[in-house]
Amino acid sequence: MSYPRRVAALALLLGTAACAGCGNTGSDANNPATQSVSSTTAAPSTPVEGEPGLPAEPFTAAPTLVGAHPIPFTSYSRLGDDRIAVVFETGSPECYGVAGSVSAESDSTVTVELLAGRKPEAENRLCTMIAVTGSLEIQLPSPLGQRLVLSAA
Repeated sequence: MSYPRRVAALALLLGTAACAGCGNTGSDANNPATQSVSSTTAAPSTPVEGEPGLPAEPFTAAPTLVGAHPIPFTSYSRLGDDRIAVVFETGSPECYGVAGSVSAESDSTVTVELLAGRKPEAENRLCTMIAVTGSLEIQLPSPLGQRLVLSAA
């Protein structure tokens, strides 16, 4: 799929997700839109290893997210023996945040789970629907070595 079509598809997806979030934004603890998701049922995918310094906007891990959901990352780069940067697509960093962690590791793989959602301070704000390529640094529990990096989503 060409880059313009991917951007258009992501914009459509984000628009649909934003419309789905419209409505009651009360702080009801039983409201699924305000609960975090920490696991996925999809099989892990294999992102490609890229060059450091890919054109991506750096994101800082958000401590809390509203309506957090797993998203895939498309590539990663090594920043050190035990640090990688994952590259993903999401919405505007003024409204949307991400958090990432290692969800599983073995002798041959490291699986990273990336969550995206609205920042709490932007929950009731109107946000522009724009696709942004972002990057997030992930600290690994142990050196990556020759292991394969997998995306949990």
